Amino acid sequence: MDLRGLFSDKTKKNKEKIEILFPAILNGEVFTGDLLTFVSSAKDPVKADCIEALEFATKINSEILDKDLFEFIVKNLSEKAPRIKWESAKVIGNTARHFSDNLDEAIAKLIENTSHEGTVVRWSAAFALSEILPINQQLKSRLLSTLKDISEKEEKNSIKKIYQKAIKLAEKG
Repeated sequence: MDLRGLFSDKTKKNKEKIEILFPAILNGEVFTGDLLTFVSSAKDPVKADCIEALEFATKINSEILDKDLFEFIVKNLSEKAPRIKWESAKVIGNTARHFSDNLDEAIAKLIENTSHEGTVVRWSAAFALSEILPINQQLKSRLLSTLKDISEKEEKNSIKKIYQKAIKLAEKG
């Protein structure tokens, strides 16, 4: 698939482009290396669309992400654009269990995003952290008290509930 052609096509809306891209990622028509090369130099709106397509794809098949693309997604948690932050967090939430030895940077950036002014950025960080928490005992013991503190400070009940559910499950198991 010609990614440059897809994203320069003015006859298609962004959502249409995402709906074309994510199945192409799933069926191998777009290789993760090609996507990484393209998205690395893309402007923020296109980068966000590509990461959103990746989020949809990883929700269906979390194993399609390779280590290089995972590391790229982690780096994007620090981007200025809120949409890039939240789409990246959702991809991490979908795939973290496959990269359990490489989560330190992701966890640090996700925790940083829990105090972001944007509700969706905080919600996505909560989602990713709640998916990381049960991966293994070491992560659980390291994150549990931090997530309790973040939950207590969170103002939005919808976000607070994500933490509370994850904490309750972690304390049971």
